[in-house]
Amino acid sequence: MHDKQKAIMAALLNALIIGLSFIFVKIALTSATPTDTLAHRFTMSLAAATIPVLFGWVRLSIRAKDILRLLPLASLYPALFFALQTFGLVYTSSSEAGIIQATVPIFTMLMATYFLKEYSTWLQKLATLLSVVGVIYIFAMKGISLATGNSLGTILILLSALSLAGYSVLAKKMTKSFHYIDVTYMVTIIGFLSFNAMALYNHIAEGSLSSYFAPFADTPFVISIVYLGVLSSLVTSLLTNFALSKMEASRMSVFNNLSTLVTIVAGVLFLGEKLAYYHLIGALMIIVGVVGTNFLGVKAAVSKVKASPKSTSM
Repeated sequence: MHDKQKAIMAALLNALIIGLSFIFVKIALTSATPTDTLAHRFTMSLAAATIPVLFGWVRLSIRAKDILRLLPLASLYPALFFALQTFGLVYTSSSEAGIIQATVPIFTMLMATYFLKEYSTWLQKLATLLSVVGVIYIFAMKGISLATGNSLGTILILLSALSLAGYSVLAKKMTKSFHYIDVTYMVTIIGFLSFNAMALYNHIAEGSLSSYFAPFADTPFVISIVYLGVLSSLVTSLLTNFALSKMEASRMSVFNNLSTLVTIVAGVLFLGEKLAYYHLIGALMIIVGVVGTNFLGVKAAVSKVKASPKSTSM
């Protein structure tokens, strides 16, 4: 299988795992606070990432001096992204957050153009915009209230979107110098340290340190945290970093919108939610947008290659 095909498969699997993760997040939050859920999630993720390293199945090539270079990347995601998103949802609705998060591909494309000098045709830009509009359309049709008057939540969610876009661009650059497994391990460590520090601080301040591990007495929570920690944190980081090492950051980010479709389908199949006509319209826009962003670019690149010998023969 060609590297580009492997990257597309990784991006599709990444969207599938993330789309299903929202169900497990809902289950986990019935037993633990958002901060505790994030802490236990990345503890599980680090444990899963460390086991193959300890047994020698995976060898890391990170040196001490490399940590400082990777620190800004790990700070953008998961630390800043999840922290800003979690606190932003306290002040705004999930619908508003979903609409803002849908703009990540646009931010990524702009950043990638400026920092990475990535080329994209107008057709690719329009396809990316179509995918974003599809997500916004679904959330808007579900109903959204903008009358809260509290801009803090909007600002925090917007900053989380910028963090994710910044991560995609910086990770694309870093995977040229570091193996994607090394990048993933470093990101996981920062997530573990950041969220456990936040959770422990909250418990110490509230005098509830003894209840820190209490959620693990609940079997659904354990199942959810294993999924979120191993699949939705560790595996998705591996898939994202692998895909970014093989394709443009702007193309990779558009696949994130597919997770919205997976979430909708999962809601219908497992939570008994209703499928409306606007879901189908929005889904079509997202799919066409994702396909267009990737395959229109391939056609443009092929035609460019075919044209180059003619220009050099003159």
